[in-house]
Amino acid sequence: MKWYKLEEEEVTSSIGTSMEKGLTEKEAEKRMKKYGANKLDEGKRPSALFVFLGQFKDFMVLVLLAATLISGLLGEYIDAITIMVIVLLNGILGFVQERKAEKSLDALKELSAPQMQVLRNGEWKKVLSAEVVPGDIIKVSSGDRIGADLRLLQTNGLRIEESSLTGESVPVQKQHQSLNGLDVELGDQTNMAFMGTLVTQGSGIGVVVATGMKTEMGKIAHLLQSTTTLITPLQRRLEQLGKILIAVALVLTALVVIIGVIQGHDVYTMILSGVSLAVAAIPEGLPAIVTVALALGVQRMIKRKAIVRKLPAVETLGCASVICSDKTGTLTQNKMTVTHAWSEGKLWEISGGGYEPEGTFTQNGKKIDPNKERKLQQLVSYGWLCNNANLIEKTVKQGMLRKHTTEYVMDGDPTEGALVVAAMKAGYTKEGLEKHFQRVTEFPFDSARKMMSVIVKDARGRSFIITKGAPDVVLGQCTKIAYGSNEEALTSKRKEEVEAAVDQLAGRALRTIAIAYRPLGAQEVCKQPFEAERGLTFIGLQGMIDPPRPEVKDSIAECRQAGIKTVMITGDHKVTASAIASQLGILTKHGKVLDGQMLTQLSVAELEEIVDDVDVYARVSPEHKLKIVKALQAKGHIVAMTGDGVNDAPAIKAANIGIAMGITGTDVAKEASSLILSDDNFATIKAAIKEGRNIYENIRKFIRYMMASNVGEILVMLFAMMLGMPLPLVAIQILWINLVTDGLPAMALGMDQAEGDVMKRAPRSPNEGVFARGLTWKILSRGFMIGVVTLVAFWVTLQADPNDLTRAQTVAFVTLVMAQLIHVFDCRSEYSVYHRNPFENKYLVGAVLISTLLMLAVIYYPPLQTVFHTVALTGYEWLLVLGMASIPTVVLGGFQLMKRK
Repeated sequence: MKWYKLEEEEVTSSIGTSMEKGLTEKEAEKRMKKYGANKLDEGKRPSALFVFLGQFKDFMVLVLLAATLISGLLGEYIDAITIMVIVLLNGILGFVQERKAEKSLDALKELSAPQMQVLRNGEWKKVLSAEVVPGDIIKVSSGDRIGADLRLLQTNGLRIEESSLTGESVPVQKQHQSLNGLDVELGDQTNMAFMGTLVTQGSGIGVVVATGMKTEMGKIAHLLQSTTTLITPLQRRLEQLGKILIAVALVLTALVVIIGVIQGHDVYTMILSGVSLAVAAIPEGLPAIVTVALALGVQRMIKRKAIVRKLPAVETLGCASVICSDKTGTLTQNKMTVTHAWSEGKLWEISGGGYEPEGTFTQNGKKIDPNKERKLQQLVSYGWLCNNANLIEKTVKQGMLRKHTTEYVMDGDPTEGALVVAAMKAGYTKEGLEKHFQRVTEFPFDSARKMMSVIVKDARGRSFIITKGAPDVVLGQCTKIAYGSNEEALTSKRKEEVEAAVDQLAGRALRTIAIAYRPLGAQEVCKQPFEAERGLTFIGLQGMIDPPRPEVKDSIAECRQAGIKTVMITGDHKVTASAIASQLGILTKHGKVLDGQMLTQLSVAELEEIVDDVDVYARVSPEHKLKIVKALQAKGHIVAMTGDGVNDAPAIKAANIGIAMGITGTDVAKEASSLILSDDNFATIKAAIKEGRNIYENIRKFIRYMMASNVGEILVMLFAMMLGMPLPLVAIQILWINLVTDGLPAMALGMDQAEGDVMKRAPRSPNEGVFARGLTWKILSRGFMIGVVTLVAFWVTLQADPNDLTRAQTVAFVTLVMAQLIHVFDCRSEYSVYHRNPFENKYLVGAVLISTLLMLAVIYYPPLQTVFHTVALTGYEWLLVLGMASIPTVVLGGFQLMKRK
């Protein structure tokens, strides 16, 4: 039912209620049974045990459990316990995150009012919000949170804050007349009030037309329940990698065992060596290293004002190709600011943003003193006098030194607040105005008059009326205009001049407020607005806008350089959205702007055809946002959705990564998101993108290092078996190499700094495999060389003394370790080891030194020599080891450098 189209009598008649008496208690009980309680459904929630067990279905977790079993059979109980702890911790972490996601609906429910003023049996009474039923007559006033969807029947200066539902940047003026004609979007239904919105001014009476899940808020709750969370690219890559590694490891180790047995080696020894190789090849450290890399990224993001709720979120943002950004509070400051003033044919520009009362006045680019412009003084001071907003100055202690800083908070309507700040920028103070002017009477704003007026008395006892409101309405009540030092008749020529000024300001997407006044006679008494608001003298106009954040434009440009498109999605009007988008560089020369009505008419398939060409979406609903996100995803984009309102929550959840505002964001938006910006700053997203890309590259570095090392270990054993040589490594040595070289150095790679060109590359394709961009060749070529040089060092030492197999195995063991520790520096760059300063990553240098010391302990500490079957090496053998170990990185890196040059 489109209630906004019906007259008041039709509404009450259709829903079966009386505006004078409301429902009877008996009728209310009957309707409660029919419609149910006025609350949001939670949907079916799985049990905690089911959610916990579900964390262990991942393929890599099964790989870990297999590795645990193998390590246990080998007697490596420390390995087995460590792996089990990692699995358990990952399961608990996933369980906690999933349960936290369920708070989305809980936070949504909290927006419902606990009690409401209801007319029952002809008497007003307070009842629980859950007990309200369709047909109840409801009374609302300033400060109330509306607990159901209402069709308004009476209004008295009623304004409702709907930004959490519609994205509208300022409170909406409500009225009770029907809206006949075309269908209108949610934000334009001015005779409706919706669940979860807040009354900021005035009062009203309405009839409940929808409760619970039938409300607009309920529809959003349904979208949250029915929207699935997508698997991240990182999770897909890890699953793909796990399957590849299992297959390769099993095939190669089986091959080693079979060939070794055929060559005459002991079956038990070969099986033990084969299983050791399998343990080395299966990357049981991968999830741990990935978790560490992501956790470190999270810590860096916290320092940059971003809070990551889900570990893979930063990586996912790193491969985003489109950022769908809400306008209000995200791209803009969410603080209405007067930027222009017009009077007597002069246009002044006012600098400064937000609520800080600091700024300058300029005319034609030249700074002017507002105290020398009488009409400008009158315009801004009267704007403050006809006003109910207050600017509150707060002292805040920040930092370790507890430095005192001043913050300004607006108490009242944002539009009125903008007028207050403009007057303060001109040098006025509240105390100063109250000293010279005393308010006598107020005629509140209402939708019928579209004006607010006050009667004030000055220090000399003279009374006059000040009026502010919509320019066309105020102008219609004026007979004079202030011009120069005089007042003159408002001729058609002067009127056209004012209208041209209104059009000029509107063309800049400014909201215009007109100011007028009239002196009152000594005995004149005005008890009604129509008595006062007549024969006015027009003073001028003030133009205001919710200004863009100053740092956002550069951030958007940097994102574009990184191949990421920023799209504005807002509930504001098309003109305002287009102007802000143009200022920020979002709206390109050939970019399209769509509004809600156009979106409604387009099918999903039709939207997919043009979605890449659209830069701005205006006047959209929650369903529209979801439709846009899904259309972009259908075109292959990785979509990041930013927002702060309840209306953003379904799209935030449906996007590949949802980003909520920490300051202005609702709890619903935060709970649905993966990333929260604690400073509400779009520029922070740029830092997150860089961090995300770097984290993914660091994970690739670890995989490259680990896989090349494992390939080298397997190949040295395989080649030795194929050539009929003795075993170059014993099982315990393989396990030791696996633990030490895949441990600290690999973890240090996760802390590596980003390469210089990370934000100049295009986003990764969502279909890109983890081995893309030549990683497979790098792994195989380096792994092959590591295996070959290790085997050569083993063979040379064995030829020198064929009876000393332990010494040859020790040389092979040390060569393999050193080759891997040198190779780890090569993994820091996509190009070559010579491309980056090897000492730049201090953590990696420290990790390599620790691994080297552990290796030296194994070959020089007698008790460990017995355990690991090693002997002390001579100087000649060390030259052989270091010479061979350097070849894979130093020589191949040199060839790579020459090829690139």
